[in-house]
Amino acid sequence: MISSVRGTVLGVTGTTAVIEVGGVGLAVTVTPQHALSLRVGVEALVRTALIVREDDLSLFGFVDSDELAVFDLLRGVTGVGPKSAMGVLAVLTPGQVASAVATEDDSAFRKVSGIGPKTAKLIVLSLAGKMQIAPSPAARTAPSATSVGDSVLVALVGLGWSERIAAQAVDDALAGASAAESSSVATVLRLALTQLGPQKVGTR
Repeated sequence: MISSVRGTVLGVTGTTAVIEVGGVGLAVTVTPQHALSLRVGVEALVRTALIVREDDLSLFGFVDSDELAVFDLLRGVTGVGPKSAMGVLAVLTPGQVASAVATEDDSAFRKVSGIGPKTAKLIVLSLAGKMQIAPSPAARTAPSATSVGDSVLVALVGLGWSERIAAQAVDDALAGASAAESSSVATVLRLALTQLGPQKVGTR
């Protein structure tokens, strides 16, 4: 099990960070917020979980041990895979997850893309009594489309796109997004990256 990696950040694209460890670049899936905090050329320490499947080895990265602990607990819930667990952490902090479980507020989990009412209730029931993290306010206030767009714009510029091209991609993404999608930084970022296509930094 790879429980953490420390090394120089070689690149960040969307929610994937490439970190060099011992001369090898490891691709690590992180939340959008975590991706924004990483800087190319700067050393980073990332807590990790290695998910082994028959045809795939995937590393998921976290800011701290609390995020990793919540990720592991969420994966233990029937119907919640690694991607859905990361989706929860993209919307709720570990403390907010603990609060939602403590107050049996399954609506906090229904805000996560891909998690329906039944799974949300199952998360609350499955995690009851297992959280070792202090609760905090149940959920982040749903951001406006403007604040989401600004956050995504900053992320795209940080990834190397010019502000003009990034702004157009964000506008196009928001124009084609549903009300629920436009309130999620992770979703709008994904849609904007789709708009930009396979362009490479430095060629725009």
